[in-house]
Amino acid sequence: MNKIKEIEALVAAIEKGSLAKAAKDEGVTPAMLGRRIDTLEARLGVKLVHRTTRHLTITEQGALFLDSCHKILNEMEYAEKQVSEGRNKATGQLSVYAPAAFGRRHVAPHARAFVSQHPGVHITFNLTTSPIDLVRERYDVGIRIGHDGVDPNFVSVKLAKNRRVICGSPAYFKRHGVPQRPEDLVRHNCLVFSSPSHHGNNWEFRVAGRPVTVRVAGNVGCNDGELLTHWARGGLGLARRSTWEVQPYLDSGELMSVLDDYARPGQDIMAIYPSQRYLPAKVRYFISALKSIYARPGYWSGALEAQD
Repeated sequence: MNKIKEIEALVAAIEKGSLAKAAKDEGVTPAMLGRRIDTLEARLGVKLVHRTTRHLTITEQGALFLDSCHKILNEMEYAEKQVSEGRNKATGQLSVYAPAAFGRRHVAPHARAFVSQHPGVHITFNLTTSPIDLVRERYDVGIRIGHDGVDPNFVSVKLAKNRRVICGSPAYFKRHGVPQRPEDLVRHNCLVFSSPSHHGNNWEFRVAGRPVTVRVAGNVGCNDGELLTHWARGGLGLARRSTWEVQPYLDSGELMSVLDDYARPGQDIMAIYPSQRYLPAKVRYFISALKSIYARPGYWSGALEAQD
């Protein structure tokens, strides 16, 4: 029999003064309540109450045990309340992982508004380009670009659309012409994302419904996307960038996108978290807040000031 049920039976019977009254409030029979107390006494090896047909009297040992019972039930109630509030009220530490550049511009800047609305939450961000094991490193939620490689045991929530574009400045296109087909890129100066472990000089497209890869080259490259965008704006060459970082420049005309008809499906902005039956309110509300912010008209065009 459930030990908590036994303790609850004892406390209810003593507080009501009889098994009959306690059983009525509990919605069970007096006999069932009595059996729970009998089981408790048998397991402890002591007499906790003296019972007659009309009255119930607590023993000396029962009175000592009753104090502990009250503490146990109060702690249980508090623990349940804490867990329940965690499902419905955003509280506690919220650990968030996001790619460095995206996190700096489109995640961390919204922390102030979120904690203002949910003062019981404390947010910690890890903005990095390194892979993160969310479970092992105990992150509540991760923000990422694209769905590729997401653990099947994780839940993915789309926050906003995103696509990659090939872009350059009007001055560059005036000097070098506008590529009409992906293969034309071999005659252009392409600004490549490059690092010791990754060389992004294979740019993917779709031609007549089939994937096509063009190997591009240029006279400069780096592992910093913001710098590639800066160079493209300055007319140095063409860059392959995400709309989340270049949309303001596309809208202003400072950059122009080309080969849009050959673009592959976009890599949307996603929130991921380990699958769990009850998602804490702090995670649920944080994801909802980002979705709402990203859906605001004009957000990607300049709700955040573009950074040079």
